[in-house]
Amino acid sequence: MPMLALGAIAAVAAFLGVDNFVAQRGQTMGTHSARIHDEKPFHIFNPETMAKPAVGYSQVAEVGEGKIVYISGQIALDKSGNLVGKDDFRAQVQQVFENLKAAVEASGGDFHNVIKLNYYCAASVDPSQMSVVREVRDKYVNTANPPTSTFVFVQRLVRPEWLMEVDAVAVVKK
Repeated sequence: MPMLALGAIAAVAAFLGVDNFVAQRGQTMGTHSARIHDEKPFHIFNPETMAKPAVGYSQVAEVGEGKIVYISGQIALDKSGNLVGKDDFRAQVQQVFENLKAAVEASGGDFHNVIKLNYYCAASVDPSQMSVVREVRDKYVNTANPPTSTFVFVQRLVRPEWLMEVDAVAVVKK
C-alpha cells in the first residue's frame, strides 16, 4: 500500500480514536479488521457502536489485502456510447449497473467485490423513484451485506438527459 495512503488511513484512525491501528502489511488495521471473512480481501460491517442502516447499505468497509479498483462514475451509455433509456429512469439505472458490472469484471472481480457505491441523481428525478434504484441494485449486490453507500441529489449531471451516475470502489484478489 502506498505510504501516502497509509498516512491518510492512520490520520483517519487517529481522528476516529482507533487505539490499535497498525499499518504494517499482514496485521490488523483497526479494531474490527481481524474479522475478514470468506477469504475475501475485505470486510463490510455495521459496528455495534453505530446505528444499523435501515435500508440497503453498510456503515464500514475495511480492506485487508487485495487490489483496490476505483470505477469512474458510470452513466447510461451502452458499449457504443449511445444513451440507453432517454427519459426512462429504470432503463438508465439498469444500464449504469451493467456498466459497473462490466468494469469490475474487467478488473478480475464480480459485483460482490464492490465495497462502496456513490450515487448522483439528477434533481429532476421524482424522489418516489428511489425504489427503482434499490430494485435494480439488489439484483447486483449482496443484499445481506451490501456495500457502503452515499446517495445525493444534484441539480443536474453533465448532460441533461443523464438521470443517474454511480461510481464505485471494489477490492479484488491480487
